[in-house]
Amino acid sequence: MNNKNPSEILKALAHPTRLQIIAGLMNNECNVGQIQKKLGVPQSTISQHLRVLRSSGIIKARHEGAKRCYKVVDNRVRKITRIIIREE
Repeated sequence: MNNKNPSEILKALAHPTRLQIIAGLMNNECNVGQIQKKLGVPQSTISQHLRVLRSSGIIKARHEGAKRCYKVVDNRVRKITRIIIREE
């Protein structure tokens, strides 16, 4: 479980692109290229957002050859995201 302050978690989730990334990683691991293709955002932008999410402890990466596959590891974030997505 993530030991970060809840306000730090919410701050990391507050950006629309980061929220889209989290929503996409809820059930599936994927790499930067897959996220970029889905969102249509430049790779450098995706990487910046992933860095924020990783430093907040929301996601983790595992190496698969030369690629990193990301997944959501904070159950609180999963719950928050499900609630938000349901409301949209």
